[in-house]
Amino acid sequence: MAFLQCSFHSDVLGRACSMNVILPQKVTTQIGMTSSGGGNRRYPVLYLLHGLSDDHTIWSRRTSIERYAAEYELAVVMPDGERGFYTDMMQGPRYWTMLTEELPAIAASFFPISTRREDTYVAGLSMGGYGALKCALRLPERYAAAVALSSVADVRSWLETCRMNREEATQIFGTVKDLIPGRNDLFALAEETVKLASPPRLMMVCGTEDGLLKANRALRAHLESLHYPGFRYEEGPGAHSWEFWDHWIVEGLKFLMEGRSDVR
Repeated sequence: MAFLQCSFHSDVLGRACSMNVILPQKVTTQIGMTSSGGGNRRYPVLYLLHGLSDDHTIWSRRTSIERYAAEYELAVVMPDGERGFYTDMMQGPRYWTMLTEELPAIAASFFPISTRREDTYVAGLSMGGYGALKCALRLPERYAAAVALSSVADVRSWLETCRMNREEATQIFGTVKDLIPGRNDLFALAEETVKLASPPRLMMVCGTEDGLLKANRALRAHLESLHYPGFRYEEGPGAHSWEFWDHWIVEGLKFLMEGRSDVR
């Protein structure tokens, strides 16, 4: 696998941005290395999103995501979403537009990654878990599947309990009454997406010692009440921690790659 650190200009945000990218690479197998792809193929791609207090470097620093992705010859794009909840803020930058419109076009122009829906996946943790679910539910024509680890699943509850600085939260989402009109409420988006012929598959995971467990269970109950197809929910011992996420991202990749005939 190849690991690339990329700086690029975002017209949407009006400034320089960063992303780290993992790409399959044809190599001679050696001790500690994994043979992977190469040539002219455009690879399936995972957009992997970080949490509120981290940045685009965290997945490579805290997990073995490069090794995990090699098994599937999967490209991984890890953008910097700052603290914007992958949302076009009420008062601030348009992180949603950058993530879902600008970034995929830029990444596909730079790297050999596919833009087909069946080859495009999204995953994340905490704030990034919210972003992953919103991508799949709000743009189901773009993403085949999503994995959300310890996600901020219920933004309404998040705002009401002020789990972050009130001023910052208001700048991002506005008030609770703005969530549904702004298409930032996962519960409402699920009600729209479940009506489609082929909604993206979803996997949610949360630790039993995680403070976000109640919110994750609430969204699980909602998706189950809608009979959302292709939905998987898991709980296990663990807190809001990298030990938990490093284990479950492996399971998440297995879920994303289910049914692919090109997986080795």
